[in-house]
Amino acid sequence: MFTKVKELFQKETVCCIAFLLAVISIFFVSPSKNYISYIDFRVLALLFCLMAVVRGFSSIGVFTRLGTMLLTHVHSLRMLSALFIFLCFFFSMLITNDVALITFVPFTILVLSMAEQKKFLIPVIVLETIAANLGSMLTPLGNPQNLYLYTISGLSIGAFVRIMLPYSFVSAILLLIFILFLPKDTVSTATATNTANSTNTVTASNTSNVICEAVKAHKNSRILFTAYLILFLLCLLTVLHILPYQIIFLLVLTGFLLLDYRVLKDVDYFLLLTFLCFFIFIGNMKQISLVHELISKLLVHHEVLMGIGASQIISNVPAAILLSGFTDDYSALLIGVNLGGLGTLIASLASLISFKFYTNSNGSDTRRFLGIFTLYNVIFLGVLFVLSLILC
Repeated sequence: MFTKVKELFQKETVCCIAFLLAVISIFFVSPSKNYISYIDFRVLALLFCLMAVVRGFSSIGVFTRLGTMLLTHVHSLRMLSALFIFLCFFFSMLITNDVALITFVPFTILVLSMAEQKKFLIPVIVLETIAANLGSMLTPLGNPQNLYLYTISGLSIGAFVRIMLPYSFVSAILLLIFILFLPKDTVSTATATNTANSTNTVTASNTSNVICEAVKAHKNSRILFTAYLILFLLCLLTVLHILPYQIIFLLVLTGFLLLDYRVLKDVDYFLLLTFLCFFIFIGNMKQISLVHELISKLLVHHEVLMGIGASQIISNVPAAILLSGFTDDYSALLIGVNLGGLGTLIASLASLISFKFYTNSNGSDTRRFLGIFTLYNVIFLGVLFVLSLILC
């Protein structure tokens, strides 16, 4: 029993901490009907729906097939690296940073290994990770903290994009500069073609519980793609407040039960539980006037810095949920927790995905990985933080 609890804590550390905080807070504020008001059911429903739909697309190999098509036109290591990095950058805006990394990092490892360019795995994977974290900050769909802050802030989609656009633009320029330091070594088209033929199998085996093989064998994969696309568009309408979240939740749940219920097993329910626990903890802390006043005073005019700092310790998703209960300046907090995804390995939990893929691919030089990861992240964070001082 103790061993199972230990394994769970190691695997889902943030969720376990959130659960403990929620339980501790109950001793200070007794359970009541007010607890229901703490929970933002719209955020939970949208997170579930978007995760399910994106996993559905992944299960039929949509993203890797697109990457494979683009790969056939690449002829140098620099172009190859740029392709992978910007696939992560742009795809993360719609399918979230973690799904972008789950999709393209194994693909990168496979291609560079076949091209006998494994010595460049670490810088490319690190830049992919940074690209996914920074590309995702442009849209409400890019990551969980964005969806949460977009929902509670009342910002329009246009206002949201305008806030984050300068940071995304500068991030893209920084990525291009780093890519220019990679060599122009030739990569044969034959290697790309071979990779295209074997990518889906390897990717499926590396992404744990992703049911790529089973669904790709399905004769009605085009029907599945069409159905998932319709559900995704309906999710977008819900994000834009055109459809009520209750309807899309029922449609997505019913749709996957009819189309392929196995996709629902791959939804990150621990992330949903993390949100739920933090909702309870923050709701209770707001009821304690001394705590509420203290944290609120610390946050005033320091939302960006506090967002960055808290993210380094507890990662940016819980930092967004925690700090949002004590400030009304959601724009500054949005910038802070998105920039806060840079820095330590746990600043964005999506970064752990890349690290895990690297170590699972017989990557033994973890010290070099962490060194390059930290160096690149500090440079990007430093530049973007200076930009925030200029703009805010």
